[in-house]
Amino acid sequence: MKKQTIWSSGRSARTLAVAAVLLALIVIVLIISVNSGHTSLNPMQVMRTFMGMGSRNESLILFEFRLPRIVISLLVGAGLAVAGAVLQGVSRNPLADPGILGINAGAGLAVVLYVSLNPLRMGASPFTLPFLAIIGSFAAAAAIYMLAYRKHKGLSTSRLLLAGIAMAAGIQSLMLVLVIRLDEQNYTFVANWQAGSIWGTTWDFVLALLPWIIILVPFVFSKARQMDVFMLGDQTAAGLGSLLNRERLLLIAAAVALSGACVSVSGGISFLGLIGPHLARRLVGPQHMYFVPVSALVGALIMLAGDTIARTMMQPSGIPTGIVVAVIGAPYFLYLLSRSRG
Repeated sequence: MKKQTIWSSGRSARTLAVAAVLLALIVIVLIISVNSGHTSLNPMQVMRTFMGMGSRNESLILFEFRLPRIVISLLVGAGLAVAGAVLQGVSRNPLADPGILGINAGAGLAVVLYVSLNPLRMGASPFTLPFLAIIGSFAAAAAIYMLAYRKHKGLSTSRLLLAGIAMAAGIQSLMLVLVIRLDEQNYTFVANWQAGSIWGTTWDFVLALLPWIIILVPFVFSKARQMDVFMLGDQTAAGLGSLLNRERLLLIAAAVALSGACVSVSGGISFLGLIGPHLARRLVGPQHMYFVPVSALVGALIMLAGDTIARTMMQPSGIPTGIVVAVIGAPYFLYLLSRSRG
C-alpha cells in the first residue's frame, strides 16, 4: 500500500510538471499567435491595446479577429483530444479517432445537407451549425454502433473501427455528390469547411462552443477510473461490477457531442483526436486520470500552433488549419499503424 501511494504521488508530480510545461508552451505560442497575421502587431502594440490604449484598428484586429480565433483553437484542440482519448479508452483501440471512426463525417454531412437545402443559409446563427453538426455526429455514431454491436456478444471493438471507416467512406462519397450541386459561393464554403478551415471566428461562436466544453470535458474526467476498468477487458470490467453498456454509451455520447460541437466551428480537423491522447500517454502513462487532462493540453497546443502556422502562411488568405494538422498527424498515424501490425 505504501509503495502504491509513493508511485501515485510520483505520477501526480510528473503529471503536474508535464502540465506546467505544456501550459508554458501554450502561452508562448499564444503570444506568437497574437502578434502574427496579415497585419503585424508588435508586442508593445499588443500590450498597449490590452490596457485599452490601442488605436481603433488595433483593438479591432486583436479583440474581434485574433483573440476569438485563438480561443476557439484552444477549445477545439482540447475537445477533440479528449474525445479521442474517450474513444480509444472505450474501444481499447489505439487508432480510434473521431475522424477515422466517421463521426466527423456525420457532422460534415449535416452541414452539407443544410447548405444544399438552404443555399443562402437564411436564419443562420452561431448556434445553428453546431446544433446540426452534433445531430449528424450522433446519427453517424448510432449507425456505427448498431453495425458493431452483436446481441449476445456485445460491442466488438474491431468491428467498431471497421464500421467507422466504412461509414466515413460512404458519407464522404455522398457529400461529394451533394457538393457538386452547390453554387460557387457555397461550394467554396463547404470545401474550406471540409479542409478544416476555422470559419467561426467571432465571440458568438466561442459562446456557442464553450458550454459543450465546460460540461462534457469535466464529465469525461469524472469517468477516468471507469475508462481504466474498460482497458482490462469486458469480462473483467463486468466482474468488477461495472455497468458496462450504460457507461460505455454515456462516454461515447460525450465523445460524439464533443466532436460534433468542435468540428462545427473548425471544420474537418483530422488526426488531432489520435495524436493528443498518444502523446499524453507517452508523457504521463496510461491512467486516464492523468493522461486525459494532459491530452486536452496537448490537443490545445497542437491546434493553436497549427492555426497560427495556417494563418501566417500564404498571406493574405492563409491555408486551412486542418491541412497543417493533417501534415503532422498523417505520418504519425502511419507510424502507429506500422507498429500495430508488428
